[in-house]
Amino acid sequence: MGIKISVCGKGGSGKSTLTSLLAMAAQDRGLTTLVVDSDESNSGLYRMLGFDKPPTPLMALVGGREGIKDKMNQPTLLSETELTLEKIPYPYIHEKNGLRLLSIGKIHQALEGCACPMGVLSREFLKKLRLAENEIAIVDMEAGIEHFGRGIDNSIDAVLVVVEPSFESIALAEKIHDLAAGINKKLWAVLNKISSQNLIDEIEAKLKSREIETIGEISYDGSVFLAGLKGDTLVRGKSIRRAAKILDSLLPAET
Repeated sequence: MGIKISVCGKGGSGKSTLTSLLAMAAQDRGLTTLVVDSDESNSGLYRMLGFDKPPTPLMALVGGREGIKDKMNQPTLLSETELTLEKIPYPYIHEKNGLRLLSIGKIHQALEGCACPMGVLSREFLKKLRLAENEIAIVDMEAGIEHFGRGIDNSIDAVLVVVEPSFESIALAEKIHDLAAGINKKLWAVLNKISSQNLIDEIEAKLKSREIETIGEISYDGSVFLAGLKGDTLVRGKSIRRAAKILDSLLPAET
């Protein structure tokens, strides 16, 4: 079977960037790669991945926020007990060179209400998603820890928490570690925005004291920063190679 990986952490730590880098690395390895945009506020993930426009949110397939409760109980795609990538139709999934993108939904206007319906949809979709041996799903989670409370991570195989050089990021990683352990999910930290080996050593020591294992790091990369600033596709450079090493550590030996 394939593997489902979630990417979480503090807002602004680089979750979407790491998600994109891992997806491109998986694509380079010949894996059929699904990126699930489960962040209701992020709007630039599709650009990082090289798509011209985002897919129609999966929320629309179940009648939007107002109709989700009724539609979830009616015969639709999401009423099936199992879902495969082939069952998800365009325009709810976009595909390009083996890379596929799906969006759960976004908040578009003031007073729209909470994102709870999107959390329910994320949880149910990931629970039903079945991946073949050469398929991988990488989920860009919302910032913070609410997705654990909603049960979205229950169907995830591996949790990556992005840690930037800040007290808040390290403290949140500790909380996420405890939440992941509470549902028996293995968690690894990925260091981001790293500028020196001394910084790596210091952060790794702090994380190790909290029993959090570091699986890799993404050093500061000017090309990635510039692409993010312009809303361009991420380039294949040193950051992709670092992401590929992280990916290789997560993939089953037979993949």
